[in-house]
This record gives sequence, C-alpha cells and structure tokens, in this order.
Amino acid sequence: MPEYKAPLRDMRFVLNEVFDAGSMWESLAGLQGAVDMETAEAILEECGKIASQVLAPINRDGDENSSTWENGEVTAAPGFKDAYQTYVEAGLNGLGGNPDFGGMGMPKTLVAQVEEMVQGSNMAFGLAPMLTAGACLSLNAHGSQELKEKYLPNMYSGVWSGAMDLTEPHAGTDLGIIRTKAEPNADGSYDITGTKIFITWGEHDMAENIIHLVLAKLPDAPAGPKGISLFLVPKFLVNEDGSLGERNAASCGSIEHKMGIKGSATCVMNYDGAKGWLVGEENKGLACMFTMMNYERLGVGIQGLGVAENSYQNAVAYARDRIQSRAPTGAVAKDKAADPIIVHPDVRRMLMTMRAFNEAGRAFSTYVGAWLDTSKYSDNADQAKHAEQMVALLTPVAKAFMTDVALESAIAGQQIFGGHGFIREWGQEQHVRDLRITQIYEGTNGIQALDLMGRKIVGTNGSLYKVFEQDVNDFVASQAGNEAAAEFIEPLKAAMENLSDLTQWVIDQAQSNPNEIGAASVEYLHVFGYAAYAYMWAKMAVVALPKQDDSFYKAKVETARFYVKRLLPRYIGLSATVKGGSESLYGLDDEMFETA
Repeated sequence: MPEYKAPLRDMRFVLNEVFDAGSMWESLAGLQGAVDMETAEAILEECGKIASQVLAPINRDGDENSSTWENGEVTAAPGFKDAYQTYVEAGLNGLGGNPDFGGMGMPKTLVAQVEEMVQGSNMAFGLAPMLTAGACLSLNAHGSQELKEKYLPNMYSGVWSGAMDLTEPHAGTDLGIIRTKAEPNADGSYDITGTKIFITWGEHDMAENIIHLVLAKLPDAPAGPKGISLFLVPKFLVNEDGSLGERNAASCGSIEHKMGIKGSATCVMNYDGAKGWLVGEENKGLACMFTMMNYERLGVGIQGLGVAENSYQNAVAYARDRIQSRAPTGAVAKDKAADPIIVHPDVRRMLMTMRAFNEAGRAFSTYVGAWLDTSKYSDNADQAKHAEQMVALLTPVAKAFMTDVALESAIAGQQIFGGHGFIREWGQEQHVRDLRITQIYEGTNGIQALDLMGRKIVGTNGSLYKVFEQDVNDFVASQAGNEAAAEFIEPLKAAMENLSDLTQWVIDQAQSNPNEIGAASVEYLHVFGYAAYAYMWAKMAVVALPKQDDSFYKAKVETARFYVKRLLPRYIGLSATVKGGSESLYGLDDEMFETA
C-alpha cells in the first residue's frame, strides 16, 4: 500500500535556512504580527498529520471508486466528505484568506508548503480547497463590499466551496470567443445562460453551497477578450440573513471520465438563466480572473511537485526492499540471494534525478511565493513593483517547468518498480496519470512557454529577464570569496551566461521572423528552468556546506553535486535546439501531414 510522509524537515530547511522566512515576514508591513515561526510550525505539523493520516489513505480508493453523478447530483468519492470536514475544521481552508472576512492571512511562502502536502497526499481532493482559494482571491480583490461580506466568511471556513468556470466546449485558451451570456435585471442581478466544461468540483456534496465565478458576456459587450465580464453564481441563492434559499438555475449535466485525478468531479455546468452578480467592472472579467492566475499557476506547479515527492518516497522504499542481481562491485547483501536494487547505477540515477528535481522545486516554489508575498504585502512601492515583475516572469516557469520535470520524476518512480509500477495496487501508475493533467490545465505548458517567450521576454525586449538576471548575479557576487561553493557557483554562472545569450538571440531573431518565438518557446522555458534550479541548488549548497557532519546537510550537498553534473548540462542541447530555428517546422505543407 503506497504511503506518504510530509517532508517537514526539508520544508523547515527551505523556509528557515535558505529563505529566512521569519525575517522576511517581519519586514513586510502587511504581514507584521500576522505570522511567526511558532505559528508556522504548528500549521505545518497539523497539515502534515492530516496529509499522511487522513488524505493519503483515501487517495487510491478515490481513484478506484471515483465521484459519481446521478440526476444532476454529484456524490464525492468514498471518504472525501469526512476528510473535507477534518480539513476545514483544522482551519486550513482559509489559510491565505483576508482576515477581515475570516481568513488567516498567512503568507504564500507558508501556504505553498501546505499546498504541497495536500496535493502530494491526494491531488484529487486537494483540488477542492485549491479552487475555493482561487475563487476567494478574485472575489476579495474585485468583489463589492456587499459580496465579500456575504460570501467570503463561509468560503474561508469551508462551509461553502468555490469553483472557477472559464472553459466552454469551443473555447479553451481563447476565452474571447465564449458564448455564455449575462442579461441584466432591474434589481442589479444578471441572468446567466450557457454551458461550461472542465469545471473542477463544480458540483459535489462536501460543502453546503458552491460559489461559481463564471465568465460571460453582456448583450452589448465588445467582441473578443475585452468583452468578458465575471459573475458570482451560487448553487443555492443566499437570503438576506445569510441562510440558504432556493436552488439556482445552475446544474451539473455530467461529469467527465478522465485519465487521472478520478476522485475529483470534473463537471459540465449548465446555466439556464441562473441568478448571478457582477464581480468587478463590466467587460473587465479577464483582469479579475488573472488576479488569481499567478497563485493558481504556481499552485499547479506545486501539485506536480507534491505528487512527484509521493512517487519518490515510495520508489525509495521499494528500491531498498526489492532484491535483484548483484551490485557491479560485488555482493552487498551477502546474506540474501541478491542485492536490493538501490545499489544499481541506473536505479540510483533515477532516484537522484527525482530527489534533485523535487528539492529544487520545493525551493523554487518558495522563492516564487516570496515574490508573491512581497508584491502583496510590501508598503514600498518600488519593492512591490520589482516583486510584481519577478512574479510575472517566473509564473510560467513555475507552472510549466515544475510539472514537466515532475512527470519525468513520476515516470522514473514507476520505472523503478518495474512490472509492479504498471500494476494499480502499487500506486505508481496513478501518480503518472494524475500528474499528466498538470501539464494541460490552467493554461497548457505550451501556452506557458509562449507567454514567457512572447510576452515576458520578446514583448519587453528582455527587460523582465534582466530583473531575474540581476537577482542571480547579486547572489553570485555575494559568494565571490566562498571557495567551497565554487563547484556550484561556477556552473550557475555558465548556465546564466548561456541563458542571457539565448534570450538575446531569440529577441534578435524574432524581429525578422515572428515564428521564432513559438519555435523557441518550450525549449527556452526549459533552459530557463534548469538555470533557475541551479540557482536554487547553489543557494541550498551554500547553507549546507558548513554543516556536513549532519547527514541531512551532507545529502543536500551530494544532491546538489548530482544536479550540476548530471542534470544541469541538459541546457546545452536545449539551447542548440532553440538555435536550430523555426524553418524546419514549416518544411511540410499542411496536406503533407497526412500519412494515408
């Protein structure tokens, strides 16, 4: 039976020693007094227990016996409703929420660790609080005072949950062509009519009410994305006294049969003149929605990290127990018929790859979270603007690179199990299936790469990139006299020099051929990701190097060495691919793609 243990020791290392989160929180005016390390530790411990003891044990059952739909009603997978109550009673649902409306006001650097534990132990379940948090972010930022007072307290407490309704059958990434309509009423409400698909936890029985944030178009709306508005549409209408009223004209037409995350309900939602209320300004719905996108896209990266960590833990346990053949250097377990497979170089390669990606990903998600916290809570306008630029640049990398390497890690975990990795009861094949969606939803990884390359790099003529480049250069300069760290600093410098050169190359090429942007985007994002992870490993190694008498820190240094020697060099081939140009993509006429 697969097991999951919250990686609390590594989380403490990242928060306390690498990023000194306590000092950072104290320095941000909007967080002063809201959180301290004692509170943070208590939250991490409690979530770790819930993740390992409540959520992980129902993960496989949720995959085998998923949420069910009957006559418009969805019943959550076995154990999910009770687990949801445990989760919300622990106060975790409103962890990052506005304290004015019952949230705890915790920083993203802390919330990111909680999200990793929840997603890593049971991703299908973890989507429910994740979607509620996203809906709360948009409502808190753009909703009227009346809407916030009426809905946020029950959403933060978990009495009500939230859902985000964007996609339609004909409109995915291109939301400008949505057809859902909003007709204004005399009382200030709107009648919402249309169909939305892929709505995660759009219907279920875990919470008393579900608050949908729905993108729709007003009758006189401009064409395209500039004509989209955002509306709050509850499952049950809410009376003036806060009690639940009649059922709204919003229903679940079916739930999808999916490759993974089967425990969650992915709904087709039908709106037949459902009552809704405008969130934010008319025709400004995308701006309202994008308020939560940076958080949600980082959250998807964290999903990948969490599941990959679960896969790693079980792969290590299996590799230490499974015996097969003898070590190349001679018998290790001489009292057994064969040695445990962890002695074999190829198994070590896979385990070290998983570990190196996971630990760098944990540091990187915290790094991005720190910039989110600074942008939100700093009272220094220049500092906040700088942080916003970093968030804009790093968000697509966090979403796409973290999930791409997480899938690689989960596949490695499955491979270590050999034939057992293909069998459902061992759990590894579920990790692969669950993780696959993280590369697709919240903007496919190809779209994330295009956003990074097109908008953030070429679109700013490299100015956003220079903000990140300067941050890395400042760190490198701070280690000029640290000879012990040179084996990590020098590869980082080389990776950054290559990334800077590649950035300018694409900018130059795009001036005469716009196809170069899309042709370069995915590989460029990966080159960026490998350099960013090298930065994380250098930061961790600097902390760990003087403390190697402790096995935890020694393992850090050795994993950092593996990363710079065996994984970081991948950027060389990827860079060559980018410079291969776009011409070969267009050598075939469209009809030549046919094979029969």
